[in-house]
Amino acid sequence: MKKDNTKVTFAGGAITLVGNPVKKGDKAENFTALNQGLAPVSLSDFDGKVKILSIFPSVDTGVCSAQAHRFNKEASNLGDNVQIITLSNDLPFALGRFCGAEGIDNLITLSDHKEMDFGYKYGFSIEELRLLTRGVVVIDKENTIQYVEYVPEVTDAPNFDAAIEVAKTLV
Repeated sequence: MKKDNTKVTFAGGAITLVGNPVKKGDKAENFTALNQGLAPVSLSDFDGKVKILSIFPSVDTGVCSAQAHRFNKEASNLGDNVQIITLSNDLPFALGRFCGAEGIDNLITLSDHKEMDFGYKYGFSIEELRLLTRGVVVIDKENTIQYVEYVPEVTDAPNFDAAIEVAKTLV
């Protein structure tokens, strides 16, 4: 497994990302993760739409919860041509519980816990923790990556405004 030299820390300590980091201009590789009902869902299921991938370690932390809430709110303003997909290694049941309790209904939540297909293909897997690092990837309708953020400190929020602005230009 490829190890990435991207400088990312978790609570100030260095962590190792494994997988294949992506960058603007790359073709988005298809991946499969599980929805809340344990059914496999692939990136290709959203072909023809702009996709915002919101990635975080665990929905049961404050920053991850805030990220889900912020993108849920933004989703209602972006229209039907944009799909926001959250990815974590949380179990599908935990994602379902959280979304139900918090009224999050504008996002597709996917768990990468089983195969870590997304994490490895996009370079978001934290080797030491078997979690995904925090970040955002925006993919256009032709499945080309137009924006990538690997948040340098996992406990910090991503740049929501930058990701949303890029997505708006692609609709």
